[in-house]
Amino acid sequence: MARAGLTADRVVAAAADLADEVGFENVSLSALARGFGVKDASLYSHVRNLQDLRTRVAFLAGGELIDRIAVAVAGRAGRDALGAFADAYRAYALEHPGRYAATQIRIDQSLIADSPALRRTAEITYGMLRAYGLEEPDLTDAVRLLRSTFHGFCALESSGGFGAPREVQRSWERAVDALHVALTHWPRGAQVG
Repeated sequence: MARAGLTADRVVAAAADLADEVGFENVSLSALARGFGVKDASLYSHVRNLQDLRTRVAFLAGGELIDRIAVAVAGRAGRDALGAFADAYRAYALEHPGRYAATQIRIDQSLIADSPALRRTAEITYGMLRAYGLEEPDLTDAVRLLRSTFHGFCALESSGGFGAPREVQRSWERAVDALHVALTHWPRGAQVG
């Protein structure tokens, strides 16, 4: 009876929940099967293997994250959009640590092309950055700057890595202000390499 209603979507959602509880790296098919009260083999009709499950969790989490960001940035531009984007990103990373960790894994490029969530992520992120007058290859560089700043800050914050007495929120706001200044004054025409 435990198998009734078991679907790929339910398995992936349960894996995402488990990732938030125990950490993405600790999600296993065995733990998931125990949660459903089934044998490990029962899950293989819904996911191919652990890598497939992790990739599906990454897509689920990426979709959730960009949905949150899209709502936050709607109708905004410049510093206002950047701040809304950054705050939505940070909130998701802190509220859903396992899911967020899933968004950081490397995914096979052949799968990325078929992902509406990843296409939407690119559209929203690049759209926000185009308001700063950026075009390629600067767009790619700016995306990398934002991602590394946001990820680094969130990783340090979630692990308790900020020990100074200054309020973390103020440091976050200053980091977003600094990113806005960097994007506004992006060095154009200085192509290196």
